[in-house]
Amino acid sequence: MNNTIIEILDDPLFLETGAWVRHSFQANDVIVREGEEGLSLFFVESGVLRVVGSIETDNHRHIQPGIWELKEGDTFGETCIFQKDKRTASVIGVSSGTIIEINGEKLSQYLNKNPEKGYLFLKEVFVTLIERLKKANHRVEELFAWGLKVHDIDKEL
Repeated sequence: MNNTIIEILDDPLFLETGAWVRHSFQANDVIVREGEEGLSLFFVESGVLRVVGSIETDNHRHIQPGIWELKEGDTFGETCIFQKDKRTASVIGVSSGTIIEINGEKLSQYLNKNPEKGYLFLKEVFVTLIERLKKANHRVEELFAWGLKVHDIDKEL
């Protein structure tokens, strides 16, 4: 998504609205926490971040499996761009780096005034979400196959 988002961030009209803020992070810093409400999109300017979920096991043990890593040029927080919503995962720093937090309301206003860039931006968001959905589906299939083997169910199919 980096081409269109970089153009938007560099546009003087977008800069003047105070629509984004640059943040530094260190390893282990929590950028967003699953379940928190948000109304912003994040662009990774430098560094590495890990997207983690939250799972509670049968014995009430909490674990946070890594879902995937984000690097320079990646975005996250797409589900909270156009309406305040709960974050679907936590994002934690793996290294030090910088991110740009983009205000969803200001971005929406900008995209409404610049429909061509809006189209390109939404197209890139759509492609990003499709790729993530494909990865998630593949992981679910792998976990399902693993579960069948662990419980010897695969022999009965």
